[in-house]
Amino acid sequence: MKNRIFIYFTIFLTLCFSFSVKGKTKKDKELQINHVELGYPCPAIPFYHFIAELELPEASIIEVEAAVNNKVLRFVDLHREDEITDMDRPVLSHRPPSGYGLSQDGTLYHHPHLVGWVKWEPGMEYELRITVRMKKNIHASDEDTFLSATRKLKAPEGIEVFDNAWKNYKAIVVSETAGIDRKGEPVEVLLPFYPDEAEHLTREIRVVSVDPETYKITEVPSQVYDQLKYLEEDDLDPDENGNPTREIPLWMPTITARLAFLADVPANSSKVYLVYYNNEDAILKRYQTDLRVQGEAPGLSIDNSQYSIGLHPNSGHLDQIILKSKPNFPLFHRMETNGAIHWNPGIYSPPRPWTHTADWKPPQNVNFMAGPILTTTEVWDQLREIPEVDASVRYEFFPGVPHFISTTTMRINKRIDCIALRNAEIGFKRESITHAAWYDAIRDKIIVYDVTKMPDLTDLRMEDDVPWITFYNQETGIGFCGIQLDYSNAGLESRTRLLNPFMYITGGPWIYWARALSLSFLSSNMQQMIPAMQGNFFAEKWAYLTYETAEGDEPYAPALKWQKQLTNPLRVRLVEEVDERVSRTVHEIFIDEGKSGWEGRETGRHK
Repeated sequence: MKNRIFIYFTIFLTLCFSFSVKGKTKKDKELQINHVELGYPCPAIPFYHFIAELELPEASIIEVEAAVNNKVLRFVDLHREDEITDMDRPVLSHRPPSGYGLSQDGTLYHHPHLVGWVKWEPGMEYELRITVRMKKNIHASDEDTFLSATRKLKAPEGIEVFDNAWKNYKAIVVSETAGIDRKGEPVEVLLPFYPDEAEHLTREIRVVSVDPETYKITEVPSQVYDQLKYLEEDDLDPDENGNPTREIPLWMPTITARLAFLADVPANSSKVYLVYYNNEDAILKRYQTDLRVQGEAPGLSIDNSQYSIGLHPNSGHLDQIILKSKPNFPLFHRMETNGAIHWNPGIYSPPRPWTHTADWKPPQNVNFMAGPILTTTEVWDQLREIPEVDASVRYEFFPGVPHFISTTTMRINKRIDCIALRNAEIGFKRESITHAAWYDAIRDKIIVYDVTKMPDLTDLRMEDDVPWITFYNQETGIGFCGIQLDYSNAGLESRTRLLNPFMYITGGPWIYWARALSLSFLSSNMQQMIPAMQGNFFAEKWAYLTYETAEGDEPYAPALKWQKQLTNPLRVRLVEEVDERVSRTVHEIFIDEGKSGWEGRETGRHK
């Protein structure tokens, strides 16, 4: 009897222990949501979102799905707990749809953070369901465990979001890296759209800034331009034998457009701007700035609050500039041949005459675009009497700033031998300038030169990558500076063949600076012909600044300030929602038959 009681008691304890273990296992296999909230756009997560801190019962390779009000989200980012630590800066890691389609995530997650794109409205309630598939390895199997948790969320109140008549938006994170407060600085970004959501971009797009402290949104002036369409659809019909070609398209019809807007970004910070679109009832909005354009191309007049600029009526090149704070001291040239301030690209290949882009009367191609944020002028053609060479000159003008941007290019279509191949030439009437200054890399200092004492046709040489050059007049207090933003020489059929390239200043009835790409004309043997080879390409990008000289020992100080700012532009990052049309797998076309590199690849576990 005692033995039987002992046996029964043992069985009872065993059953109790068994139930206890099963209960504990069930609890351990729960998905814990330690914290979850709906949030405003910030530099780390630049869209309206949810962010959830999850806790798994054990470290595991996982797949995650999130649904809001029973709608599965396409844009869901999975992060390790140490990856989103600074909400004031863009995150480093992002796994695009192509990443999911090509390679499984072998990370062992234990306390992951989950972020999802949710276009919530203030005060509204939402149900969030998170489902985690815990896997033994990167590949799914029948032994995988599915865990799910649901939370009710209420969106923040008190701070408005943008009108929900605009169905979509893209996010742009703008970052300042030079330690300079930026105010009204033009930002340009290229945006892609599906055709059915971009039928009227010019009147639909609105740009708003998000205050990083209060999350209040403020509409900012913007401009949409340069729209291009690619409307061809991928052909998914079976091949001639009736076999399927592919199940998903390799590409989608796409419309691209450029967008410019004015950004305010404090020093060493990042800020979010949202671009709203897809509202067929939107009304065209005309933004007003101080940027104005008058006249007939190519001889346009451009004004903003800082300067008045006249372009040459024949060539469309910079012809005169007036700093509005110094209206009695216009800068101009009007000496040799065409008389413009800006002359090049140019070439001298005797017995043909010196030829500059400024000699066009007019060029074959003239184009301009006027807007509140950006006005551009573009001229391009063959050089006069030099059919072997094509060239272009483009200017970009902005509101509220004392500078504009010039981009010049020159392409050699057929070998041409010359004694002068030049670019980036700026010239003025000699009497309007008293001094020149530039940074000398060899001496590691700024050179200041009194050009009133410079003999005619004496050259002041500097390195070809000189960061800036300036002319100024000590008596009138006006200066003009060239800030070098980009400079490149390249060749397709052959390498560039340049003779001792350098920048230089020279004086005569005029005073100018220019780039010598190959300039035997100024060498000891001035009649030697140097070939410019077929397929060679030369490009320049300069910012040209007109300024009032500063008091003290550095009259050129404004040039240093703007050189730092313009060579450290705002950094721009585009973040977009994953559209429902985006496929969940990826197909690629390779040029030769063979392996892609992904066959049989096992992604090892990593923490």
